[in-house]
Amino acid sequence: MIALRRFPDLWRRLDVTVRDLPLGVLLLAVSLLPVLQRHGTRLGGVADRPFDAWAAAVLALECLPLAVRRRWPVLCLALVSLGFAADQLRGYHLVAGTALLFALVSTGLHLQRHRRVVALLFSAAYVVLAVSLYRIGSGEPVSEFVTFYLLVVLGWGAGAWLRAGRAAESERRLRVAEDSRAAERARIARELHDVVTHHVTAMVVQAEAARYLTAAPDRLDQALTAVTDTGRRAITDLRHLLDLLDPDHGTEARTPPVGRLLTLVEQTRRAGQPVEFTEEGTPAASTGSADLVAYRVVQEALTNALKHARGSRTSVQVTHGTKEITVHVTTAGTGSGSGAASPRGSGRGLAGLRERVDVLGGDFSACPGTDGGFLVRARIPAGGSS
Repeated sequence: MIALRRFPDLWRRLDVTVRDLPLGVLLLAVSLLPVLQRHGTRLGGVADRPFDAWAAAVLALECLPLAVRRRWPVLCLALVSLGFAADQLRGYHLVAGTALLFALVSTGLHLQRHRRVVALLFSAAYVVLAVSLYRIGSGEPVSEFVTFYLLVVLGWGAGAWLRAGRAAESERRLRVAEDSRAAERARIARELHDVVTHHVTAMVVQAEAARYLTAAPDRLDQALTAVTDTGRRAITDLRHLLDLLDPDHGTEARTPPVGRLLTLVEQTRRAGQPVEFTEEGTPAASTGSADLVAYRVVQEALTNALKHARGSRTSVQVTHGTKEITVHVTTAGTGSGSGAASPRGSGRGLAGLRERVDVLGGDFSACPGTDGGFLVRARIPAGGSS
C-alpha cells in the first residue's frame, strides 16, 4: 500500500521522455495484434499489403517518436509523419497511424517557437503525400483528402486550444501570487507601522520631557527609565513580528497575550498622556484575529493622541461581547503637543486599521469630536479568521 501511494511521486520524478514512452509502446503493441492489422487509417485507396519486415520498421517509426512529443515536438511530428506517409504509400494501413493525431496535438500544445512555419511545412508535405496517393491509389475523390486535412487541422487546433488554456491559467496563478505578495507586504507594513510608530512616539515624548528635568534627578531617572523600558518593549514587539514572518512559527502568537492592553495604557501614561481605561466583559474563548485588531486600534489611537494632542485627556473603553469586541477611544481637543516635534501623520495607520476591521466584517470610524478632539470607534466581530 505504501509503495502504491508513493508511485505518483516516483512517476513525476522520471524524465519526461520516459513518461511519454508508454503511449507509443501501447500503440505499437495494439498494431501487432493480428485481428487489428489493416484496420487502421486508410487514405487514398492504396491496396492492402501484408505485414512484413518493412512494416515493422514503419510501425516503430510511427510509434516510438511519441516518447519525445513534449521535449522535441517538431522532431516527433516529422518522424511520425514520415512513418504515416510510408504506412499509406505501401498500403499497410496500421492502427499505429493514429499516432499522427497525438503528434499533432502535442506539437500544437508544446511547440514554443516557429509555429506558423512548422504548420506551413507540414501542410506542404501533406499536399505532396495527397498527390502521390491520388496517383498510385484507386482514384479516391479529392474530398477525402480535404476531409482528412480538416481532421489534421482539428488536432493541431486542439493542441493550440489547450496551450492557450494553460497559458491563461499560468497567468491567473501569477496574478494571484503577485496579489498575495502585495497583500502580505501591506500586512507587514501595517504591523511595522503599528509597532514602531507607537513605541518611537512614546520614546520621543519621554525624551523631550527629560530635557526639562535636569534639576530634578529623581524625575529625570524615571523619565530615562521609561525611555529604556519603551525601547525594550519595541525590541520585543519587533522580534514578535519577525517570528510571525517565520513560516515555521505558529500563528497563535499573532494574538497579544492577556493584559497587553493595560500595559499599553500604562506606557502611554508614563509618556505624559492622561488615559482613562475601562475594560468590560469577558473575552470569548475563541476570537480569531479580533483581539489583535482591537489591540491595534487602541495602540494607533493612543499613538495619535501622543503625537497630536499631547497632555489631553484620553478615554479608552473596550467591551468584550459574546460575538464582538467594541472599542471607543476619545481624545479631548485641549492638548499642547501638536508642535513641531510631533508632525502630522501620513494617515497610513487609520487606513490600515479600517482594512483590518473590514476584513473581519466589522465597522470602523475615525472622526473629529464635538470639542475639537478626536473619536475612534470600532466594532470587531469575534471568532474571525486568524
